[in-house]
Amino acid sequence: MQTHLLLRDHPRALALRPTVLDEAPSGVLMFEQYTSSSSYGQVDRAVTKLLPMSDFEDGPWRILNSRPAFGCLGLISVQGECFVAIVTECVPVGRIRAGEEVYKIESVSFYSLASSKYDDLETSNRDSPAEYADDVDQPGVFQHPCAQLQKLFSLGNFFFTPDFDLTKTVQARTSDASLGVHTFDDHFLWNKFLISGLLDFRAKLDKKKQMDLDRGGFLVLAIRGFVGVESVWIENERFDLSVVSKLSCKRAGTRFNSRGIDDNGHVSNFVETETVLYSDRICYAYTQIRGSVPVFWEQQGIVNQKLQITRGAGASEPAVKRHFMELIKRYGSTCNVNLLSTRENSGESLLGSTYLAAVKQLHLPQSQLDMYDFDLHAECRGGSYENVSKLMRRIRPYLTEHSYFLMDSADSQIICKQTGVFRTNCMDCLDRTNLVQNEISRQSLQDYIEQRFPTCRNLHDLNGKHSHLWAENGDSLSKIYAGTGALKSAFTRTGKVTFMNVLSDATRSANRFFINNFQDKAKQEVIDQLLGKLAGQSAISIHDPVNDKVSKMMMSRLKDYSSSRKVTIFCGTYNLNGKPFVGESLEPCDHLYIEGRGVLTCISVGQGEDPDIFAIGFEEIVELSPQQVMTTDDEKRKIWEEVIDKTLNSKPSKHKYILLRSHQLVGAALVIFVKLDIVERIRNVETALKKTGIMGIAGNKGAVAIRMDYGDTSFCFLAAHFASGHSNYEDRNADFHTINSGLRFLRGRTIESHDNIFWLSDLNYRVSLPNEEARAYAAQGNIGALLQHDQLQREMRNGRVFPGYEEGPITFLPTYKYDNGKDVYDTSEKQRVPGWTDRIIYKGGHLKLLQYTRAELYTSDHRPGKIEYGTVNIS
Repeated sequence: MQTHLLLRDHPRALALRPTVLDEAPSGVLMFEQYTSSSSYGQVDRAVTKLLPMSDFEDGPWRILNSRPAFGCLGLISVQGECFVAIVTECVPVGRIRAGEEVYKIESVSFYSLASSKYDDLETSNRDSPAEYADDVDQPGVFQHPCAQLQKLFSLGNFFFTPDFDLTKTVQARTSDASLGVHTFDDHFLWNKFLISGLLDFRAKLDKKKQMDLDRGGFLVLAIRGFVGVESVWIENERFDLSVVSKLSCKRAGTRFNSRGIDDNGHVSNFVETETVLYSDRICYAYTQIRGSVPVFWEQQGIVNQKLQITRGAGASEPAVKRHFMELIKRYGSTCNVNLLSTRENSGESLLGSTYLAAVKQLHLPQSQLDMYDFDLHAECRGGSYENVSKLMRRIRPYLTEHSYFLMDSADSQIICKQTGVFRTNCMDCLDRTNLVQNEISRQSLQDYIEQRFPTCRNLHDLNGKHSHLWAENGDSLSKIYAGTGALKSAFTRTGKVTFMNVLSDATRSANRFFINNFQDKAKQEVIDQLLGKLAGQSAISIHDPVNDKVSKMMMSRLKDYSSSRKVTIFCGTYNLNGKPFVGESLEPCDHLYIEGRGVLTCISVGQGEDPDIFAIGFEEIVELSPQQVMTTDDEKRKIWEEVIDKTLNSKPSKHKYILLRSHQLVGAALVIFVKLDIVERIRNVETALKKTGIMGIAGNKGAVAIRMDYGDTSFCFLAAHFASGHSNYEDRNADFHTINSGLRFLRGRTIESHDNIFWLSDLNYRVSLPNEEARAYAAQGNIGALLQHDQLQREMRNGRVFPGYEEGPITFLPTYKYDNGKDVYDTSEKQRVPGWTDRIIYKGGHLKLLQYTRAELYTSDHRPGKIEYGTVNIS
């Protein structure tokens, strides 16, 4: 239903009122910014009222926009103001079934509840280019704070309907017909973050007011993807043929910014696509899914994006299991169709073999989860895409077994249901995937037509329009994820490969290269903003005094409703001076104090309690030559990972340790092992880098970080290497501030936003004493005299570095610089002053230090890997 957007100037308020006042008026939906005596203009709060038409006084109100409005997408806080998102332009796409009209959003306007200064910008933005760009911040141009969101919604791939739940398939919403329009599937509701407060408001209304609200079409539930409808005739019967694709918003993003799986089991570019054939007598529907390969992987680089598997099988298994168990619950039997290349030593081959191993590791029966590999590039070399028929013959048994959904349109009697699903993937889940999904959809539809019209031989109109819809579907999904239309869409559309098709694909590939490398980062930020995933974002809630009182009371009794457990953490840092592993034993001991040589000492405390988390930072893991400082060689890191894994798991213990995550910045590397039995409780593992060498360009100095959530408690571990030089403590201070302020995880998370932070680093701070005096104190074991001149402790005391951090008491001799393989401080020509360069600094409200010491390793000139062993209560 169309509405007018009304404005009241004093006090400022917005309202939606139906343009047609019918016999059953729905009322007026009004929005105001929440204010209270204690705080003015809370931007995470708004006031919403549904007024009967008879109670609404027109006098103070005027029409703000001459154009009709088509509902509200929700509210969002941007730059300290609360904005209402209103659909101002949409076009009908077509009818999926009787009474199921779908609309495509073409324009959305954002109106402030606090200020009128952006009202005039709405009209000017109306004619702005629909193409998304990342250069809207032009000097001297006054921009609307929501300009990027407006552009995102204007791309033509958001859809809604006032009549039914578009987030669900025909089969799902037919089975759940009694639940109504607002029982949405939040996997596909793209404006959930914006509209959640309004949906809570609706849920608290009585049934009559809910009906009034729904009748007005005030609330818009939007999907993102593709909806296309065509009319076809089969044996003199008219049908509506639809293809509906819904992109999941759970792990949404652009091509190289969003790959693989997350800890919740959600994958990138997950799309549910449904082919629907409807007439007044019958309704057929068939569903397929696509999604990124469900393991932890990423691609980095500009020209040759190197594929990396970022977690091993053990650390990946919980997420992979969550993914497939949810698919089986949703769709039934799941058959994976993997189209990746099997070319030896290729990135795709590595990804495919990792995928297969992950599926096998689940040990699910073949009837629930099966997998077919089909190297489409090899099988269809030279444009011979008709060879996809080979794959169709292989998967034919599942196509028949899964069946399709069929219902009598006249009496809504369900004739049969689809009992399984094909999950198709390639690298990006775009071009190859769309080609194969089109063929699977065509084959299933043909099976139904042959059963319904056994004598029908002329399906040219149906096949042509089916191919056209699937080509449009492929282009739309590809533009969302990769920035251009799909490759191979010309073959999907016509069934032919021509020279012009090949030339068009080459042009699209070049365009993708530019977009993915120079625009996608900005796009990703806007997507995250829409979904409420940026650091510090909170959804706008609707003010409710009763609910606020209850929430306040519940928060005061939080301890009564939550639980915590103790976690033990082992941290170590080791500057390897570029030396390779030479077989020196890392075998741990069973005592609280060090007895022997090993970077992994002290893994037991009390009654045989083993640490839950091992975090080891390495510096100079490779030799920092001029050739190395611009690139990262991970071979030595992998050797150390194997050594640590073997050391941790060779000791008789009831616990097995697995590599959770590792990352590297040239010479700095960070490796985290955890107990296998806690992996399921760890979420949101991310990595980040910050270079500080040679004006922030080279990676010889800087930091590598890994963050995670364990339960509801967040952890950040950093392995850093600060500036060298005996007197360059100010440069080291600058390195800390550069890293602390400049290192960012996904969605803007900072180091300081975590509950617990550990720097396991070669901070390079020295002892400010003459060499002879420092060596004399060291020979006497006079640690206190040396510490009086320790640069780091002095700078921390004076508040110039690591504010709010702690360090354990230093009771061991300086860690640097030794002659390699000897217990003798530096005898080289440079005669470096002994000092504690290798440090572990930490911050956290509930950390308890158990031990801080050094280990006697002789591989490097930095004698110990420094050790810290702590505990923290997590909730």
